[in-house]
Amino acid sequence: MSEREPDPAKQEEFAGRVVQVLNDACLGFMASVGHRTGLFDTMACLAPSTSEEVARAAGLDERYVREWLGAMVVGGFVEYEPGQRTYRLPPEHAASLTRAAGPDNLAGMMQYLALMGEVEERIVEVFRKGGGVPYSAYPRFQALQGEETAAVYDRVLVDVVVPLVPGLTERLRAGIDAVDLGTGQGHAVNVLAKAFPASRFTGVDISEQGIGAAKAEAAAHGLDNARFDLADSADLTGSYDLVTAFDVIHDLARPGRTLQAVAAVLRPDGVFLMGDIAASSLLEENIGHPLAPALYTFSTFYCMTVSLGEGGAGLGTVWGEQTARRMLAEAGFGSVRVERIEGDPLNQYYVARLPVAA
Repeated sequence: MSEREPDPAKQEEFAGRVVQVLNDACLGFMASVGHRTGLFDTMACLAPSTSEEVARAAGLDERYVREWLGAMVVGGFVEYEPGQRTYRLPPEHAASLTRAAGPDNLAGMMQYLALMGEVEERIVEVFRKGGGVPYSAYPRFQALQGEETAAVYDRVLVDVVVPLVPGLTERLRAGIDAVDLGTGQGHAVNVLAKAFPASRFTGVDISEQGIGAAKAEAAAHGLDNARFDLADSADLTGSYDLVTAFDVIHDLARPGRTLQAVAAVLRPDGVFLMGDIAASSLLEENIGHPLAPALYTFSTFYCMTVSLGEGGAGLGTVWGEQTARRMLAEAGFGSVRVERIEGDPLNQYYVARLPVAA
């Protein structure tokens, strides 16, 4: 058999793999629908129920619910008893599919599939012509990211992430100045402002919609120690004891300039706390990463292309620990420590400090 002739057994095996990809992708879309309509949350509270009962409890159209349940049954998400025509969401599955699961809710992540589908035509176009897709082409992105990260912030930001920096909890309780870069809808700032009322927090972002949502949430909670500015992180000014950036630096058009700006505004005893992708800058080291295909796809459809659309670096998945450490060093940070935490499977956290003056 020549090298150009496929091995029949390998061909059949790979064809089966591709069929599985198609089925799983379709299930991903249906899981997104289940999350957005609240079907998973509803079913987690129900005894085995007919499609009519599920639809009634969820306040949805029965015909659509029945077809959705069909996909969930054949896909192994939901159990079905044909004699009684009843459906059941096992608690072991609900633990990965409901809002009550917090950061463990994987159904919420499926919403990104539909978001990517909305921009596929534009992605194909830039494959042919180069360039990028502007941030404005993703009107739902910030809301989706806000929903995803809020589940993490609510559970671990105050009690797990902040203590990664020794003494930071005590300093925040005493009162310091902090700024959050690429704050989005500002939930991280508002969580910290509520937990540490003696400290003063600022969130900056280029999205007018995001800043508006952040201000509204702060007002709803009566937080007078949280403010939000419409600004580019690369143009950061001021003086701060703490700078944070959660899942944002790799998306920026000018990440190097932003890190230099962070170094410039940090006070002598200040700290930069950065959460970003838990992956390698080297392709060969990402083989076997449990989320590697998702990371490269998210990068192609959003992270890299939005940066390129702004005339930026387009780092995408090139931004991994090696690149992050190099760029932090180039920005002037002399000490960088990297930590992982339970409850945030996507990110690792960098604790960076400037060199101590002689």
